[in-house]
Amino acid sequence: MIVVTGGAGFIGTNLVRSLLESDKKVLVVEELDRYTKKFENINNLNIEDCVDNNHFLKDLKNGKYKNKIEYIFHLGACSKTTEQDRDYVMFTNLEYSKDLLEYSANNNINMVYASSASVYGSGNVFKEEPENESSLNHYSESKLLFDNFVRENFSKIKSQVVGIRYFNVYGPYEQHKEVMSSVIYHFYNQFKKHGMLKLFRGSHGYDDGEQRRDFVYVKDTVKIKIWFMNNNLSGIFNVATGKSRSFNDVGNAVINYFSSGHIDYIDFPEGLERQYQAYTQADMTNLNNAGYPDKPTELEDGVNEYLSFLDKT
Repeated sequence: MIVVTGGAGFIGTNLVRSLLESDKKVLVVEELDRYTKKFENINNLNIEDCVDNNHFLKDLKNGKYKNKIEYIFHLGACSKTTEQDRDYVMFTNLEYSKDLLEYSANNNINMVYASSASVYGSGNVFKEEPENESSLNHYSESKLLFDNFVRENFSKIKSQVVGIRYFNVYGPYEQHKEVMSSVIYHFYNQFKKHGMLKLFRGSHGYDDGEQRRDFVYVKDTVKIKIWFMNNNLSGIFNVATGKSRSFNDVGNAVINYFSSGHIDYIDFPEGLERQYQAYTQADMTNLNNAGYPDKPTELEDGVNEYLSFLDKT
């Protein structure tokens, strides 16, 4: 069977659904002691089971799953960038990941794990090299520390290990993330409630709403992970479009979908502007050189498909 940690989360749910459509047996691993609305994402899905993350790790080490795991997608993490409990973030995102990597490497099980574009800090070069990397919060710190741990051990590991650095992912099944949901999800709800959209005023040298991000549709991230499962390559790779688009572009795509609305510009909440990434644009050279064949979904196409999904749910 295939293990998906964080399988009830946003990206995990999309991956689980895609694997099930391919008739794969899927075991979901989650933080069951932190019950949230995300578990609604996997209601009525034909998974093997949904087990607690800490129990899973103990059972793994005790041999319960010996010779039963085909592949591991390790997506589970504390993804809240404003989380102040460093010990919790480090245990969840770093120590747990180390334990899972140790097991997979020692048992010749291939693994894809979730890194993050946040490891590029406040820099403006987004290529998978240490000189471009830094952290702005505990979340990005934990992700970078694990990336570096993987790098230090690449030569010792014979199984496949792939780090996926997500940029700004949007799409279905993210509603449980609330404030951490994508701007597209927030725009949808703003429009439904107020008939207009709110964007941040200018910052970091950018005009109002002109801060720029590399927005990637969640279905593209799933296709890339499954491609790696079918192609035995290791490394750390950006997962994005390679195109920087402004928040105004996103807002206008939403307005065009509804054929009405306007944008109002608001101040940043206190404390956010300091750790805000005002610009991202992934360097996609590594993924392209690895041979990944598919082109990314254009922003307007992804927004239209996602908004249509939200209208139906």
